[in-house]
Amino acid sequence: MSTFKNVEIVKEANIYFDGKVTSRVVKFADGTHKTLGIMMPGDFEFGTDQHELMEIQAGEMNVLLPNVDDWTTITGGESFEVPANSSFKLQVKSVVDYCCSYS
Repeated sequence: MSTFKNVEIVKEANIYFDGKVTSRVVKFADGTHKTLGIMMPGDFEFGTDQHELMEIQAGEMNVLLPNVDDWTTITGGESFEVPANSSFKLQVKSVVDYCCSYS
């Protein structure tokens, strides 16, 4: 899906790592939400409360998922999932445009 219809967008941005990662919350009528954001090059670690599906629209990164020993390269058009109540590491190689879905 390249567009979202009939949504509410939270005006205030989520800003992390001194502005190197930003996102906006998109709320859907069914109560679900997603974040749309940009990541600048750098190394980051995130924690999750919910299961996350990260869809990469553009850019390149390496991801180290929980309970996995090897980094995986993810580029535009690819995605990865992270379980709830865990953490994952990113090595962002170029500006990344992403959409994160929560469940």
